[in-house]
Amino acid sequence: MSDVSLTMRTLTAPVRPEFVRDAAAAERAPVVLEKPLSLFVRLYNQTWLRKIVILIFLALAWEIYGRYLNNNLLFPTFSETMSAFFTNIGNGILPARAWSSIKVLLMGYACGITLAAVLTGLAITTRIGTDFLETLTSMFNPLPAIALLPLALIWFGLGNGSLVFVLVHSVTWAIALNTHSGFLSVSRTLKMVGRNYGLGGLSYIRKILIPAAFPSILTGLKIGWAFAWRTLIAAELVFGVSSGSGGLGWFIFENKNSLDIPTVFAGLLTVIIIGLVVENVIFRAIEANTVDRWGMQS
Repeated sequence: MSDVSLTMRTLTAPVRPEFVRDAAAAERAPVVLEKPLSLFVRLYNQTWLRKIVILIFLALAWEIYGRYLNNNLLFPTFSETMSAFFTNIGNGILPARAWSSIKVLLMGYACGITLAAVLTGLAITTRIGTDFLETLTSMFNPLPAIALLPLALIWFGLGNGSLVFVLVHSVTWAIALNTHSGFLSVSRTLKMVGRNYGLGGLSYIRKILIPAAFPSILTGLKIGWAFAWRTLIAAELVFGVSSGSGGLGWFIFENKNSLDIPTVFAGLLTVIIIGLVVENVIFRAIEANTVDRWGMQS
């Protein structure tokens, strides 16, 4: 009998009034529909389109300022520069010089990455390796790579070896420093997981540290590329004069001597275009397929 009365009291218990008010308010609440974005907002949200607009604005400012000066020996207009650019593209000179620079850059960049990987691997596995990397980085990272070019010409002669030497110097320390910092910032939990699975040495670095520290590694690769590209162009200005050959740097210097300033600007524009392509196409594709895909922060 007591169970029946308890059940009846439960069924006849009064409903709390605040629950009734909340339910009624929820039923009366208007349905919020997502407002469609305007065409301008949709276009503005496209990063690539915003960058194109910035480039168009800079080109217009360039053209206006060049026409205002009216002196192509001092500052040629954008249209004159583009005319020289397409002329040298058509006769094959500019692509040949650009490819000559890119080949040397790839050799130096690959050697620098390899050396940075070896130094960082030693630093993360041994204490003496850490001290060795920190000492070398403190010594050579502040040293401008172009300052080593005279020594490189003495040691390696008039050839690509001199350029590769200064490129390795400009690439190695930026990549090694960022990679080592990224390895040190990996959480202790991930490191313990790797140790618990019995990983050690290269397998521990490859499977645990590199994926976890990849945003820092990618940043180091970007910085190393930028250092190498500008070092190469600056070195070719000197190296081209010494050897009578060279890439884009020598192309710029050669046309400066002949006072063909629109062609000089065309060479500079080529340097800028290659930099934009590498940064916004190659590195952006790597970042999209690794850092963004893994949900990490670069």
